[in-house]
Amino acid sequence: MKRANNIDPRPSTIDDLAGVYSLYCAVAATPGGLARLPFEITHSYVETFLHATLARGLGFVAVDEHGKIVAEVHSYSPEIFCFSHFLTDLTIAVHPNVQGCGVGRAIFTHFLSSVTTQRPHISRVELIERESNERALAFYESLGFLREGELRNRVLNPDGSLESDIPMAWL
Repeated sequence: MKRANNIDPRPSTIDDLAGVYSLYCAVAATPGGLARLPFEITHSYVETFLHATLARGLGFVAVDEHGKIVAEVHSYSPEIFCFSHFLTDLTIAVHPNVQGCGVGRAIFTHFLSSVTTQRPHISRVELIERESNERALAFYESLGFLREGELRNRVLNPDGSLESDIPMAWL
C-alpha cells in the first residue's frame, strides 16, 4: 500500500485479533507510537478493546494488498447511561511502513463520517494525546478536534520524566 487511495476501511471484527495485535506490536516498537510500551501490548489488551468496540462503539481496519492490517481506529462509549452520548478511549494505529501516506487520515476520516451517519446520537468523540506529540496534536486539530485543557504531569515517560496529556474533543 503506497497511497491512501488504495485503502478501503472496513469494520473491525473479533477475527481481526491477530492482525490488530501484530499492528499494535509494530507501532508500539516505535518510541511515541502508542501510549503503551511494547510489553504492554498483549492479546488480552487487544481482545478487550475489540469486544468493547463491537459492543458499544465503532472500529475500522485498513488492509493492504496482501491482506495485512496496516491501520486500525476504534472508540467506544462508557458503560453508563449518562455517558452514552459520546465515544472515548479513541486510539488510532498506523503501521510505521505506511505512515505519512495518508492512510491515517483516510481511516480516521472514514471513522468520523461513520460516527455521523451510523451513530447520530453521538455528539462527542474524545481522545487524549501527550503534549510532546505535536504532529499528532496538529493532525487531530486538522480533523476538527479541539483542545480542552491540560492534564499536568499525567504521563510518566520511560526515562522518568513527566509530561502533560492534552484532552481533545470532536463535537
